[in-house]
Amino acid sequence: MLAILEQIDPDSGDIDLLVQLVCQLRPRQRWLWQRPDDPAKNVRTLTQLLKGNPAQAWALRRYVTTLLERRRHTSLYSDIGILSNDGFVTELKRRVTYRFLPPALDDLYLSDALDQVLYREDDYEWIREVPTADWLELFDVVADAPPPEERGGAPASPDRARLVTIMGLLDAIRTLSCRICALGLEPRLVHSYSEIEDFDSPFLMQNIEVNRYLDEYGRYLEGQIEQPEDARHLLVMLDQCEEVVAKIRRGALSSGTSVALTYLLVALHQSLERLHKLLYLVDVSGELPSAPTLDLDALATSAARPAEPVVSDRRLAAVDLAQELIEAHNTKYRIRGLLRDNVDLLARNVTENASRTGEHYIAESRRELRHMFWAASGAGFIVGFMAMFKILLGTLRSAPLVEAFLFSMNYSLGFVLVHILRFTIATKQPAMTAQRIAASLHRAENGRGVDVDRMAELVNKVFRTQMVAVLGNVLLAFPVAWALAEAWVWFTGHHLVSPDKAHHLLADVDPIHSPAVFYAAIAGVWLFVAGLISGYYDNKALYTRMGQRVRQLRGLRRVLGAERLGRFAQYVEDNLGGLMGNFFFGILLGTTGTVGYLLGLPLDIRHITFSTANVATALVGLDYDLTPAQLGNAALGVFLIGAANLLVSFGLALWVALRARKIRFKRGILLLRALGRRFAYSPVEFFIGPKFQTLPPPDPHTLRGTK
Repeated sequence: MLAILEQIDPDSGDIDLLVQLVCQLRPRQRWLWQRPDDPAKNVRTLTQLLKGNPAQAWALRRYVTTLLERRRHTSLYSDIGILSNDGFVTELKRRVTYRFLPPALDDLYLSDALDQVLYREDDYEWIREVPTADWLELFDVVADAPPPEERGGAPASPDRARLVTIMGLLDAIRTLSCRICALGLEPRLVHSYSEIEDFDSPFLMQNIEVNRYLDEYGRYLEGQIEQPEDARHLLVMLDQCEEVVAKIRRGALSSGTSVALTYLLVALHQSLERLHKLLYLVDVSGELPSAPTLDLDALATSAARPAEPVVSDRRLAAVDLAQELIEAHNTKYRIRGLLRDNVDLLARNVTENASRTGEHYIAESRRELRHMFWAASGAGFIVGFMAMFKILLGTLRSAPLVEAFLFSMNYSLGFVLVHILRFTIATKQPAMTAQRIAASLHRAENGRGVDVDRMAELVNKVFRTQMVAVLGNVLLAFPVAWALAEAWVWFTGHHLVSPDKAHHLLADVDPIHSPAVFYAAIAGVWLFVAGLISGYYDNKALYTRMGQRVRQLRGLRRVLGAERLGRFAQYVEDNLGGLMGNFFFGILLGTTGTVGYLLGLPLDIRHITFSTANVATALVGLDYDLTPAQLGNAALGVFLIGAANLLVSFGLALWVALRARKIRFKRGILLLRALGRRFAYSPVEFFIGPKFQTLPPPDPHTLRGTK
């Protein structure tokens, strides 16, 4: 380090020596079995060197201030860590491009200097590992270094660099304010919160207050006034902007959202948060409250040392902002961060719509279980015909892509018909009920924690509803497929399938000698995807006001009439997600095998209801000439296929729902114990439910003060 310090030219604007100095502080990359370097030790070593060499400390001070003076600061404070105004897709393409070929650097900007000095993506990690006290001690040694005697006592005050920094902060405040004003008046935002047009927009008013504050601050810097007013009134306007953003996010759960609106809200929140921090740093009144996102207590703890004065909050805030900017700069081209900030919010709204749909898939009493059984039986009846149509379409020997289209339409139109007739495909339930469970977890954790007993009750309801639905599908799909196969023999004089085809159908469900369970897991993934598609289109129907748009179709009004059109429009808005989810689910099932064939990959699907129907068809095609071992193997295959369908789709849906709500449920053992107690107390009700719907016990807190 000392050799680098001795080479520093105080009046040079070359950044190479600073890059070399930071490389000495950066921990060296080591193998897994080696102990990593301690970056705090490197920082302390540099501090001691500067204390013992005042001349090098002064040279470093002058060198750094020269670099600060010659670069523009505004973009560092106003752009780094904040989404651009280009939109989600443009920002995503930009990050993908810059990951492979970064943009050209310009020596005019301080933000580009960070690219040269802290060029590794993990630099922010070791910088945060160094205690705040060590950084502040290093800064103090450099800032307080006296000029050498041979300079004739010439002042080396960094007032110019400090002024350049302050002006950069003020320009960033103005830039952020204008950006917030523009984003706050975006049509998408106004469309989602029309009440903002009924009063003065806080996004517009904050810009007026910022301009007034900055004009007064400029007079203060010129010495025309002793001290500018604090920014308390401006902070009130910023708080109102935050309230509008929060209201729009809450409203999106019921009215839907879009990627563009989500991106806009994230950019607004980031800009407001950064503006809070910059105002706190430039405030000279000493009375301005710190931004709520600044963890000054944690920084003060890390900076505290025995026998040292308490570090001011403003210095801690400056260190916190510096670390935040460095982390944002190191990760500004990461795609994962962009997806995390935007897609998580969108996924939350999609899964919220799916959770509301999931409420219809949970039976509360035996009466509702009977309704679920009949609805599932209706779906099993239709699937029996769909299985026959698929076998007949396979006999056409069409080209692979034509065959994939025919299979897809068979699945899609059949599933859509099931939805229109209000029947239930059992395997469609897990993707919906998982969102419902995650939603109940989220609401519980907002209060006094998760109520495990109520959670067990909900899981028990989901379990028995699922079992009843599976039984309804299977118990009717099998006899319908059997009856169709027998009717085909009676009408045509030959079997629906040849013996070879029948053996092939049985081999498709063989869990031991074929990848049937793996194919069932693929179908489970498509079931999960279909659930997301349903939630997406439900969200889209709400956000775009699909019902109102359909009602405005004059041609359709002339055909149906105003009353029928109103009912049709409401049906489309309420069921768009279910219709599109079923349609795309059919396409996924119908094309998987063909895609696997074209790519030479072992891809196919197995679905419990269709597998059951195929077993019945094969049984007739072989004239019931099956051994008990073959029948048992087929029954085991159908069972394992159903288990894979349900577990994979439910597991993926629950995982995504928990991630979207940022929930970590760590009480699985307690939940299993609660389920065990419910089974031991009443095994009959555990499987078939209570005779009547039970109301949840009243909350004692709501009864307090009543008689």
